[in-house]
Amino acid sequence: MANILLAEDEAVLRMLITDSLEDEGYMLDAACDGEEALGKIESNDYDLLILDYMMPKLTGLELVKKIRVMPGKSGLKILMLSAKSQQSDRSNVLSAGADEFMSKPFSPLELVRKVGEMLDA
Repeated sequence: MANILLAEDEAVLRMLITDSLEDEGYMLDAACDGEEALGKIESNDYDLLILDYMMPKLTGLELVKKIRVMPGKSGLKILMLSAKSQQSDRSNVLSAGADEFMSKPFSPLELVRKVGEMLDA
């Protein structure tokens, strides 16, 4: 099954997402800020990254930009989660290199469906 990194600074949301995806059989690793996520990305192989837009230390947007120029990591699939739901925010995220964007709040079922679509593509 797919190996996913979830970078989310809100503990309750991190637990909800982890539980929802692990119930579907996905292997999850978690980070609570952008710097921790970057370290895990540099030292592990993931099939998908789920990043929060507004994290401490490195934002999801900053992280996407770093990942897209990393040797051997530039093709990682990235799903950005954000409470910022303006069209300009979505455009900025996708222009930076994220593959998909989901606005918070979202249903866990919607997230599971989106993850499945991204991993099947």
